[in-house]
Amino acid sequence: MIFEFFPLLLFLGALLLKDIYAAVVVLMVSMPIGLAVKSVRNGSIDKMYMWSTVFALLFGGLTLYFRNPYFTYWKPTAFYWVVGIAFLLSTWLGEKPLAQRFFGLVEGLTLEKVSPSQWKKLNLVWVLFFAMAGILNIYVAYNYSEKTWATFKVFGLMAFTFVFMIAQTLWIANIIGDEDDAPE
Repeated sequence: MIFEFFPLLLFLGALLLKDIYAAVVVLMVSMPIGLAVKSVRNGSIDKMYMWSTVFALLFGGLTLYFRNPYFTYWKPTAFYWVVGIAFLLSTWLGEKPLAQRFFGLVEGLTLEKVSPSQWKKLNLVWVLFFAMAGILNIYVAYNYSEKTWATFKVFGLMAFTFVFMIAQTLWIANIIGDEDDAPE
């Protein structure tokens, strides 16, 4: 997680100390470095972090080229909405919805008790989460100061995601129940 969060802290620090353009440069340099370090440590590329890096480079490049910070403001929203669309499409494409694949990565969870219809419902909740996160980001970007938006981007969206993940984990835990209750 530190490799994902550290570039955001650097971004916020550069924005608070200098301006949005310096912050964008810092983000565009730090995200690929974080991706490389994380990939070497894990032995594989984290696809979500990779695509976030691609979006940061694309929207950051547009911000710098046009000298328009709105591209950077829209980056989280565009990313969330694209991920939300991917989750939505996974309901019909592939063997399992993305929510099921995501929870399948957690070692030690026995997810057989979760029905296909429950996975589809959970997947739809993820779609709604990504849509709402995108809306929240752009709302804050257009209605508050740049510094408030950047702080919200770094801490608010992270907290929103954390609370959402806890809720999902509790929902899954409720369905699968206590492992000791399983028949022998």
